[in-house]
Amino acid sequence: MDTVPKIPELNKRILYTLLILVIYRFGVFVPVPGVDSEEILKVFTSQGKSFFDIINLFSGGAFERASIFALGIMPYITSSIVMSLVTKTFPKLEEMQKDQLGKKKISQYSRYLTILICFFQGSLLVTALQTGLGTGAEIVFNPGASFFIITILTLTAGTFFVMWLGEQITNNGIGNGLSLIIATSIIAGIPSATGNLFNFVKIGQLNVLTIILFLIIMLIILYSIVYVERSFRKIPIQYPQKTKGRKVFAGQSSHLPLKINPAGVIPPIFASSILLLPLTVFNYIDVPSINNFAQTFLNSSLFYNSIFAVLVIFFTFFYTGMVIKPEEMSDNLKKGGAFIPGIRPGKNTTEYIKLIMSKLTVIGAVYLAIVCIIPAILNAKPFSLPFYFGGTSLLIVIGVTLDTIQQIESFLISSNYDQMSGKKIKKEPSRFNLR
Repeated sequence: MDTVPKIPELNKRILYTLLILVIYRFGVFVPVPGVDSEEILKVFTSQGKSFFDIINLFSGGAFERASIFALGIMPYITSSIVMSLVTKTFPKLEEMQKDQLGKKKISQYSRYLTILICFFQGSLLVTALQTGLGTGAEIVFNPGASFFIITILTLTAGTFFVMWLGEQITNNGIGNGLSLIIATSIIAGIPSATGNLFNFVKIGQLNVLTIILFLIIMLIILYSIVYVERSFRKIPIQYPQKTKGRKVFAGQSSHLPLKINPAGVIPPIFASSILLLPLTVFNYIDVPSINNFAQTFLNSSLFYNSIFAVLVIFFTFFYTGMVIKPEEMSDNLKKGGAFIPGIRPGKNTTEYIKLIMSKLTVIGAVYLAIVCIIPAILNAKPFSLPFYFGGTSLLIVIGVTLDTIQQIESFLISSNYDQMSGKKIKKEPSRFNLR
């Protein structure tokens, strides 16, 4: 760390990143016009689990304050995920993505889709606000069509402003801007959660032994996430010897790294959205039986977490199959003259990679499911351990932290190399994204 102060460029990027994140956090406390932010905060804290919890989590509490950043960056993340899946599904779009102009068009399509998602999620939010989040509380001062339109436009503009802030961090700061904004939003809840722990200890709801047990389990979960996220299955690769003129170059050995969890945090995000969105909509349907079913399902920890774990496993297999192409890996090895020792190039190599990926996907799916449901299970009865952050939150925060540290290290290595060679410092591109 003694090297950091000697690199003004790195210091500037870190300070610029912090400044943008501070601007974002200030915006979280700016409410949309015509809303009683104190009333919505009271109602929100008394509500049960809902789809809005996901948006509130990733917006750093902006949603429960009816902030201009209430929708956060999630509409764009959802749009990017959908476009990624659509691109992999349609060969024309996949071919388009290979050139720079095609990438720009697909990025533009993602922004158009973001607007539609903002309108959809914004309409749900505005409807919920005008009905007092189902409680009949007077949250909106002057409900009506004008409030509906103005609020949706404000929320959409807020989302695009957050997108712009993220792009500024990516271009001029350090790390992936959008990922850092999400991680910052999640981390922003740590002080209040810590305060709640101390309050529970003071009033006698929790004892010291429970807190110690909580810390031990939390450390085990954190260590497990870091270990798995940094783990790879290395498939050995051999390059044949080459002859150039009279010189014979010996064959080289390398490896093909396959990540244990290539799907990242996409399966938990998809599973949460698909599971909670219809149940939240059911709450606004005036049919008692449907309302009762939604409330029973959301409040049943065992049933809810079981379905959630199944969906996480399903989306892990689905998304991994979409983004990992064993055929392409095999073709690239063949074109480069490389081969896996003991495996014939071509079809046999493809089948071998498929077999390895199947085993890794099973491990990754089970790992994601366990990480996602353990905090929720331990937080429920009879354990009642004070877990205030779900597995998805921990995955995002740790993933972004590891990536940012890796980029700073790459910047330091690049700086030392450039100082020795007399070249200008170049920024290392981000390796982390919420695909």
